[in-house]
Amino acid sequence: MLQSFDERNAHIQVFIDGRLYPREEAKVSVFDSLVQGGDGCWEGLRLYRGRIFKLQEHLDRLRHSALAMAFASIPSHDELRAAVRATLEANGMDDGVHIRLTLSRGLKITSGMDPRLNTQGPTLIVLAEYKAPVYAKSGLRLASSSLRRFSADCLDPKIHHNNLLPSILAKVEANAAGADDALMLDTRGFVAETNATHVFLVRRNAQGEPVVETSRTVACPEGITRATVLEICQSEGLLHNERDLSQAELYRADEVFCTGTMGELAAVTSIDGRTIGTGQPGPITAQLSAAYGRRTASEGEQVVPSPS
Repeated sequence: MLQSFDERNAHIQVFIDGRLYPREEAKVSVFDSLVQGGDGCWEGLRLYRGRIFKLQEHLDRLRHSALAMAFASIPSHDELRAAVRATLEANGMDDGVHIRLTLSRGLKITSGMDPRLNTQGPTLIVLAEYKAPVYAKSGLRLASSSLRRFSADCLDPKIHHNNLLPSILAKVEANAAGADDALMLDTRGFVAETNATHVFLVRRNAQGEPVVETSRTVACPEGITRATVLEICQSEGLLHNERDLSQAELYRADEVFCTGTMGELAAVTSIDGRTIGTGQPGPITAQLSAAYGRRTASEGEQVVPSPS
């Protein structure tokens, strides 16, 4: 689970505000809103053979977040596409790449929270790195966190913002517990997500049929990989549902898996010391993971030529 440094990323070019900088020179101002208060929004994209999977959906979500945060100006989708393409081309990248797309409110004239102090912005950052899916396919261990995910009346999870301290603190707890990631509940005690991914379970109904279930988006983001998995369930003829899930339902599930752009689909085999199912990745997780792989291999928006 602990990512290691990829030597191919030693000399990458990073896009910041219309220019490309060598890795060691890629910096933002101490007066940037990201530094001042985590005041920005972001998306994680993945490049498969020259194509970015679900690019339109990611750009839509970035814009929706910026609108909710009342950014004075937001780059168009075409401007964002051009910045991503320029970054990939400058780095000669065409496959096996994760892209972190960040948009901050911009520069302030002096330190402070007030958005009226922002006179220049927004700041657009495109960071592209060679990075394989980060989760082991052999099975993840989760440990429940003491921190809670906010609901819409606290901080709407539909805003995909850069203030990630709750996730970081939950990850600190998971590390201390010897787990791979943290399971996070909402303020009502139902499962929200992990510190970095959405959570699904598989159970059998009264007829013995597998049912794939995931939490409602009341305290977790509108996940794009999450939505794709629900689409796949529909196309594969799998029963599926979105509802409030409790920890106990995860503990007794036949299978549990996580989803996200960074790690795709990954089985969970242990939660809070309890073995999930057989303790091995299950058949429905494998079926959905294979179907997801077929989609990423054939779908997506071509942004750079495919590798020869």
